[in-house]
Amino acid sequence: MARNLGFLLLVIHALLLGLAAADWNILNQKKVKYGLQITLKNYCESWRMNVELHNIRDFDVVPEECVSYIGKYMTSTQYKVDSEMTIDECTVYLSTSCGLKKDGTDAWIFDIDDTFFPPSLTTRKTGSGCLRSATIDNLVDVGYHGWTSLILRGPDDENKDIQKYKADVRKQLISSGYRIWGILGDQWSSVEGLPTAKRTFKLPNPLYYVA
Repeated sequence: MARNLGFLLLVIHALLLGLAAADWNILNQKKVKYGLQITLKNYCESWRMNVELHNIRDFDVVPEECVSYIGKYMTSTQYKVDSEMTIDECTVYLSTSCGLKKDGTDAWIFDIDDTFFPPSLTTRKTGSGCLRSATIDNLVDVGYHGWTSLILRGPDDENKDIQKYKADVRKQLISSGYRIWGILGDQWSSVEGLPTAKRTFKLPNPLYYVA
């Protein structure tokens, strides 16, 4: 029994060493390339920044070695400050640069998931917008109600490219006479594509990428 336990501990120790080596391997490569003393925090912060700059695209998950760092950011005061500054800029733009007609056709487009609702650290699934009843309940719970119409992805839209879907919705709104002054979303697919708004604003979200 003692010998088996000793063998098990040896195996676990070897596995942990292997994981540690794997985690830091990419940093060792960076140090050789740039001649810098790069820490894991440096690497993960740089990864997050380049996601927000749209230099890193089409990723499925946060790099395993950065999960803890990204998780801390998303629950930190810094994330709240970053998001609030985005909202402040929206407010300044809306109050100083938008010639609102107040005729019922001034429009602003919002993402719902992770814009009206806080981002979740759990695994995301694409197509969650089709869960219409749950989304409506969530909107009411956080204080949004009284709308005359609510545009959500339906089952027929699931196979459509998300950026094209959002661009098509904007085209439909403009054709109906709406003036789109701004877009606020947490994904680049929400703010790119034509037609677009007069200005777009992106909230930070390094958790996942929707294209």
